[in-house]
Amino acid sequence: MGELAELFAPERIAVIGATEREGSVGRAIMDNLVTDFDGEVVPVNPNYNEVLGLPCVPEVADADADLAVVVVPPHIAVDAVREAGEAGVGSAVVITAGFGETGSEGANRERELTDVAAEYDLDLVGPNSLGIMSTPNGMNATFGPENAEPGSMSFMSQSGAFITAVLDWANDEGIGFKDVVSLGNKAVLDESDFVREWGDDPDTDVVIGYLEGIEHGREFIDAAREVTGDTPIVLVKSGRTDAGAQAASSHTGTIAGSEQAYEAGLDQAGVIRAESVQELFDAAQMLANQPLPDGDDVAVITNAGGPGVMSTDAVGESGLSMASFSEETLAAFEEKLPEEGNIYNPVDIVGDADIDRFRDALDVALGDGNVGMALVLSCPTAVLDYEDLAEATVEMREKHGKPVAACFMGGERVAPAAEILGEAGIPNYFDPARAVGALDALRRYRGISEREYEAPTAFDVDRERAREVLESVRGRDDNRLGVEAMGLLDAYGIETPAGAIVDSPTAAEEAAADVDGDVVMKIVSPDILHKSDIGGVKVGVADEDVYDAYEDLVTRARNYQPDATILGVQVQEMVDLDSGVETIVGVNRDPQFGPLLMFGLGGIFVEILEDTTFRVAPVSEREATEMTEEIKTAPLLRGARGRDPVDRGGIVETIQRLSQLVTDFPAILELDVNPLVATSDGVKAVDVRLTVDPDEL
Repeated sequence: MGELAELFAPERIAVIGATEREGSVGRAIMDNLVTDFDGEVVPVNPNYNEVLGLPCVPEVADADADLAVVVVPPHIAVDAVREAGEAGVGSAVVITAGFGETGSEGANRERELTDVAAEYDLDLVGPNSLGIMSTPNGMNATFGPENAEPGSMSFMSQSGAFITAVLDWANDEGIGFKDVVSLGNKAVLDESDFVREWGDDPDTDVVIGYLEGIEHGREFIDAAREVTGDTPIVLVKSGRTDAGAQAASSHTGTIAGSEQAYEAGLDQAGVIRAESVQELFDAAQMLANQPLPDGDDVAVITNAGGPGVMSTDAVGESGLSMASFSEETLAAFEEKLPEEGNIYNPVDIVGDADIDRFRDALDVALGDGNVGMALVLSCPTAVLDYEDLAEATVEMREKHGKPVAACFMGGERVAPAAEILGEAGIPNYFDPARAVGALDALRRYRGISEREYEAPTAFDVDRERAREVLESVRGRDDNRLGVEAMGLLDAYGIETPAGAIVDSPTAAEEAAADVDGDVVMKIVSPDILHKSDIGGVKVGVADEDVYDAYEDLVTRARNYQPDATILGVQVQEMVDLDSGVETIVGVNRDPQFGPLLMFGLGGIFVEILEDTTFRVAPVSEREATEMTEEIKTAPLLRGARGRDPVDRGGIVETIQRLSQLVTDFPAILELDVNPLVATSDGVKAVDVRLTVDPDEL
């Protein structure tokens, strides 16, 4: 066990608010603890001499406990936790609701609870929690109706009701758990703490969870990365839609971040994200009990053609592939299967197949070096006993050491076979698509376990110059910066076109004289974001036309928005857009995960095509490289349709430098470099706009 050993393996538990009153939470927790807990239970309540036959003490100081479970009303719960801390109790589970999930008064109470826990160094779960369980010592410190069966999965949930429903179902399915935690409001301990704890726990093979929000996203990424190399993490994250996010907030007080941030953050953390409860447990059962495959190629052995085709479709829709058998394997199938069978994948051993034919076919398939895993798919027949097939499947899995999923289709006759399979760690699924999805989870996790995380590159930059640019928002009515902030990019080593911002036609002529060839001229105003929409951009301006172009741009801006702040006109070297690709690198500061980087096709197409990918900053070179490969229009960067490939290395470095910039300066709330023009010769940031919080400078 790790740092939370006392929480999950206490010797004495004090139940503050214990009672014998039927229907009360205090009674339910006492019933659950008295039934199975290996240690001592001490009820704490000044109104009782004993509870359920156990001596009751008036104060927690008299309990000499390792863990306090608090079930008193909210207005005295904080004092109860404080008394537990003063008594030397190391851990607490606050069942009581009425804290941050209820409004401002509750939020104030929750802050006080957090302060008390910090003062006494308490490992605190909750408040607003169903409680916790740990099966090795029989501890059920919850008010749920079911105890968990023993197993190797540890389970955390932000919904207590979800835990009670899952346990009721899991007990019927024979699915067990090591530890179970109802996170509640996560005032002190949160998902990152339990990920670290279970990552250090040799008895936890898989961490699973249901989350509605992750308040400290970067901390969670770092914690999960420490764990996922050895222990898989599978999560359902609700609140994907705006309506779902609002419901999650009203449920536990969670502030919802963007879905893009969660997608990127969980992927960077190495978490397998399940889209449903069914997918969560399908993946978790497979990961908890099966070896990782050497390859992604699946052999399907079936006595039913139709379900075999269904499984082939499911493989095609996953990240797996149908295995191509070796010549030796095909010859062995020809020898062992009837003529009407199919020796190619999926292997159809025909409806009259008996147990020997199934065993032989599975043995041949798993013995092929091209096969990484197998699916045994069967429909019931009069010549096949499912229990025999289950035993043969277990035998072949153990012989070859490759992962196997079972899809024994049927009703009552499947139950005894499923029990045999389950005892050997082979899950059985009625639907072939579910079986394939579970096998695909092994592929996904193998990729995660093989990742090598790199530290972000630390570039030599001019932070003081960057700070000066950002400080320019002070004293302004607007906290947005546009092309007047190009110096910010220069300070972080991001190449920009030659030019200057000027405040008169004469100065514009002087600036144009310093640039080779024709120039681009743009109005500079924090109030006019889409300059091209109002004619605020002129391209290919010759030296002799610069004076008039300046006056025309200012006039257009004044006519469009008379009260706009006009800072001048940018005179800029022309960048050949025809020979390059316009991309965009953007940043938005997410409330949970911090700076969220976006990369995609830029220019005028970014809002139309929405071809973008995301990462949470800071990013490594590998992560930045992946961003350039993930967009649908990545072939444009590689040189599609006869075009020269662009300098992708320059794009990757620019993403990293911007990642460092927004990490160094939390004051940057939003930033867009659009377009970032990439050619075969390099990249240049042609335009920039950002929003700054001066209070963070």
